Amino acid sequence: MDIRLEQLSMRFDNITAVDNITTTIKNGELVSLLGPSGCGKSTTLMLLSGLYKPTGGEIYFEDKRVTQLDAEKRGIGMVFQSYALYPHLSVLKNIMFPLKMQKIAKAEAKSRAMEMAKLVKIDHLADRKPAQLSGGQQQRVAIARALVKNPKLLLLDEPLSNLDARLRLKMREEIRRIQQEIGITAVFVTHDQEEALSISDRVMLMSQGKLQQDSTPQDMYRLPGNVFAASFLGNPPINFLDLTKEKAGTYTVKGTNQQVKFGEENIKSYDALKIGLRPEHLEAVEEKAFIGGEVIHIETIGRDTLIRVQQGDVTVRALIDPKIDLQVGDTCNLAIEEKQIHFFDPATNERIGGGAPYDGKVNLEEYI
Repeated sequence: MDIRLEQLSMRFDNITAVDNITTTIKNGELVSLLGPSGCGKSTTLMLLSGLYKPTGGEIYFEDKRVTQLDAEKRGIGMVFQSYALYPHLSVLKNIMFPLKMQKIAKAEAKSRAMEMAKLVKIDHLADRKPAQLSGGQQQRVAIARALVKNPKLLLLDEPLSNLDARLRLKMREEIRRIQQEIGITAVFVTHDQEEALSISDRVMLMSQGKLQQDSTPQDMYRLPGNVFAASFLGNPPINFLDLTKEKAGTYTVKGTNQQVKFGEENIKSYDALKIGLRPEHLEAVEEKAFIGGEVIHIETIGRDTLIRVQQGDVTVRALIDPKIDLQVGDTCNLAIEEKQIHFFDPATNERIGGGAPYDGKVNLEEYI
């Protein structure tokens, strides 16, 4: 089922939680609403569910306007951060509960519930009570209960936040498997960039109620639309440098005596630039390079070596080859391909060039 939002807004007194969002979620897509706490992502989910009614704009399920339609009439399934299972009921009866409320015959309800239990791989736990289950197993029960009604839309509100790191990884893979197996349209709310980028067909990045970027995970990382998108994605975070123009194509890095040159034509007309350099795109070299300085910090993170290089008032993070022998206090030159530099207009913080389109050769999970 296609979902269409047209100029959707939600205000609470003087606070605008969702600000004029327009987008289309295509049938069978898993779309993540991503952003920091308070950005409006959960409010957007509540508007989709019908638990909130918008103060402006419209919501369409296919061509049907559902803006003011009550939640129980929308044909949705919801999975919350808290599993909200009935402690006195078995796994099977928890899954059957929505069908009981719909007055579905007991035999049919049991059959459908067992089918869902098998889908989420908990059919062998059908007779257990929630207290006898692990957190991941309880989450599977909650997903099965949401799907047993055969909803047209599945909404998941930070469903993995109560799980430990290893279990979160396993469950996000399971959510993606289940969603693809049944082909349901799904909206997944998270503040975790790794979750969003690893399982989504598309990511809607939000900040202060506004939709900052709506794109594939690959494009959001490789071609961020503004400074916020570039800064929110990536670990270690992107480096930002402010530049002032000396002459066409030549700029000075503020806070240093470093001059840098660019070949991209549309960049040369700007008197000031903000550029973004991702740490994994910087390379330590012997010869004079894009920027250099003193190594002030070295940190080993698993297979990676993270260094910080300082020149004047500017510090740059770089992920370098661990075979390179550097010590704190050494001088280090950092090179980068111009196509990997992200250019932003400092007046608007909007993207004006640079960045490399996704070529399918890099696993984004390495950098998030």
